[in-house]
Amino acid sequence: MIDFTNCFRTNKAYNGANGEKISVIYNGERYMLKFTTESKFNKNMSYTNACISEYIGCHILSMLGLPVQETLLGTYKVNGKEKIVVACKDFAKDGFVIQDFASLKNQIIDSIRKGNGTDIDSILETIEKQTVVDCKILKEFFFDTFVADAFVGNWDRHNGNWGFLYNVLDDSVKLAPLWDLGSSLYPQADENIMKSVFTDKNELNKRIYSIPTSAITYEGKRINYFDFLSSGRYKDCTNSLIKITKKIDLAKINEFIDSIKDLTTLQKEFYKFMLKERKEKILDEALKILEDKDMI
Repeated sequence: MIDFTNCFRTNKAYNGANGEKISVIYNGERYMLKFTTESKFNKNMSYTNACISEYIGCHILSMLGLPVQETLLGTYKVNGKEKIVVACKDFAKDGFVIQDFASLKNQIIDSIRKGNGTDIDSILETIEKQTVVDCKILKEFFFDTFVADAFVGNWDRHNGNWGFLYNVLDDSVKLAPLWDLGSSLYPQADENIMKSVFTDKNELNKRIYSIPTSAITYEGKRINYFDFLSSGRYKDCTNSLIKITKKIDLAKINEFIDSIKDLTTLQKEFYKFMLKERKEKILDEALKILEDKDMI
């Protein structure tokens, strides 16, 4: 791993709920360092694997052809103690600032739903009514991201962690690279949980079909990825399901995971196994159901 401890630290600050963040200069570029967070849901873990999840998740989405932040895995010493960090290259530069989707949603003043509301119909309503980005492109991007998040098990793609880059110099707007993948790939899973999915079918199925769910809601409930994708309720979502699933190259993904020297053998096998299972039992199975219904 890269040791970022002696990198020049800048005064730029970053918002966000998950963990401490600092700004450093590495190889002449600005990076945001994100530190591991305390585990809230698994009392057997002191800290989550969120930095590893962020690093792997970003690289996988990049392999699927989605624009995503560049990440590096490393360490940073705090009071002599070495901590794992993920370094996220700062893409808000050259006059651009981040404007999340929630901010855009707040501009739709004739809507009764607030910017942070994650009901899918209100999100799609915003996409249809906004004028800053081509509607077709934005809708395709949204559903492509949704399917990719289903694959990597991201449960935290709310309206505040995807969006746009606004240029303060010429008033232009463009899609921002995807960021914040720290909630993918089961960051709360300790060694016992990792081992259990190989031997306990119930434990495996729970983490495929029940958890995680999407942060996006439908009829007041968080979306279950498999149920939603296999319903064929939104044709644009089905189109993205077909497109993204075709782009998944498990051999290439496995090769990347195996190349991460600082992961244990158990971690590598767990990530590879869960990605294979999520592809087969969520994406592939959803496509089969839709084909059987003549919906594709």
